[in-house]
Amino acid sequence: MKRLLFLFLICFSLFTTNAQEIAVLKYNGGGDWYSNPTALPNLIEFSNTNSATKIKKNPTFIAVGNPDIMNYPIVFMTGHGNVFFSEDEAKNLHNYLISGGFLHISDNYGIDKFIRREMKKVFPALQFKEIPKNHPIYNQTFTFKNGLPKIHEHDKKPPQGFGLFYEGRLICFYDYESDLSDGWEDASVHNDPKDVREKALKMGSNIIEYAFKH
Repeated sequence: MKRLLFLFLICFSLFTTNAQEIAVLKYNGGGDWYSNPTALPNLIEFSNTNSATKIKKNPTFIAVGNPDIMNYPIVFMTGHGNVFFSEDEAKNLHNYLISGGFLHISDNYGIDKFIRREMKKVFPALQFKEIPKNHPIYNQTFTFKNGLPKIHEHDKKPPQGFGLFYEGRLICFYDYESDLSDGWEDASVHNDPKDVREKALKMGSNIIEYAFKH
């Protein structure tokens, strides 16, 4: 019932405002939730141009415990350091995700052990599972036959796309050892080759497209 209400509110918002919104998740613990400031605006521009979305240019910042998180069909989370969710924050994020929301976590190097610990507060019974290469998230407007692309080198590990599934629905996508959001940043920030930046943007656009559809 909560999910149906959430979806109704989202659809009502989209039809009345003719615009979609993405939010950046603010969290406690000391990690730099605000990192990669040019990433999402660049991804939004790319998605609007190539995937027929109509997302507001600048994302909103929303605290993990804020009930207004329900206003956003997708929230994005990144950082390098510690993450901490209080009991109330974990419950709020839990309710958001089971009601139809979607969380994308981008490993900006160093967040892995913290995000795995904190997401256990949100869903004690769920485990991150590697998402198969034939999953729809890799097959939206853009196709990634080999799954999650490698954007930045961290520990010489292969990139992996992990997910949390609730009642068969993918509610959280976690890009690990890929660092998609670094690839979305202005070219002057990381000076990545054009083809690497394009892969990052295309995969990010797929994630948005999938979240809006599901």
